[in-house]
Amino acid sequence: MKVLGIETSCDETGVALFNSATREIVHAVHSQIDLHRDYGGVVPELASRDHIRRVLPLVEDVLARAHARRSDIDAIAVTAGPGLIGALLVGCSIGSALGYALGRPVVGVHHMEGHLLSPLLAEPAPQFPFVALLVSGGHTQLLQVERIGSYRLLGETLDDAAGEAFDKAAQLLGLGYPGGPAVSRLAQFGTHGAVTLPRPLLHSDSLDFSFSGLKTAVRNAVRQATNLCDQVRADIALGFVEAAVDVLTAKSLKALRQCGSTRLVVSGGVSANSQLRERLLTEAERVGAEVFFPPPALCTDNGAMIALAGWAALERGVGVAAAGQVPAIEVRPRWPLESIGVAASG
Repeated sequence: MKVLGIETSCDETGVALFNSATREIVHAVHSQIDLHRDYGGVVPELASRDHIRRVLPLVEDVLARAHARRSDIDAIAVTAGPGLIGALLVGCSIGSALGYALGRPVVGVHHMEGHLLSPLLAEPAPQFPFVALLVSGGHTQLLQVERIGSYRLLGETLDDAAGEAFDKAAQLLGLGYPGGPAVSRLAQFGTHGAVTLPRPLLHSDSLDFSFSGLKTAVRNAVRQATNLCDQVRADIALGFVEAAVDVLTAKSLKALRQCGSTRLVVSGGVSANSQLRERLLTEAERVGAEVFFPPPALCTDNGAMIALAGWAALERGVGVAAAGQVPAIEVRPRWPLESIGVAASG
């Protein structure tokens, strides 16, 4: 089955063609970073308008590189949420129109389920069951995954997501937008131990996260610096990265122990962070566990993960608008994972 995936939840336009028989993927992503940089964050209206311009040219580009025609598409998967409502409407409208015109089924995909399943596209791919750490700009969650469609929420952020904290720390350090990669690069020049920042909820009994206090600690460190030179900024960046990585690593290992698992899957935009990857791999090896990540190109938002999650939904017959019918994909800016089969912890 060849599934066309369309991702437009925020500030990346992603399109991919996934062949379930061969596992071949052809994908393309257009980033809106340059469009939003001057504003220090994503402007929803600008994001939506840019998606309108980009989706169909990306579809044609992907089909051409896959040596496929529109008639070769067997099904279409679109991100239905969560995300910016205008951006989601663009992808769902275009995907639904293509599905109706081609007489192909259309399925609405949960954005975070796409991230959750994206490591299945790596080599080697993880085997079920496993513990998953979803860590991105909008979400930080730990889940117990028994199989596709069977997820149990273990813990989540109580305030800022990890990626959001990275971006806010970058702004406080004058690094601009987007901030995550810039903070990590600057931290490489910091001095270990020069700045020590709090590790919120590190020793709590729960698997929940909190990064708001860490962000505030960065603000205080910046304000208290008598000379905010490049070295001091690097020291603060390193203190922030070490604190965030410590918390994410400790909670992930605790989740593995609680679930009796030796497999950890890490996905979402922050899964590309080199310090987090190195620490997780080191600590997992120490306790006899394995860690799996998406392919580097699929860590951020992309159409391949949506095509894969759409194929999985089609196999289960979940949320599919049948071929020949006018697709009615419900756009959900806020979409709890509970509604796609995640049971609350406890």
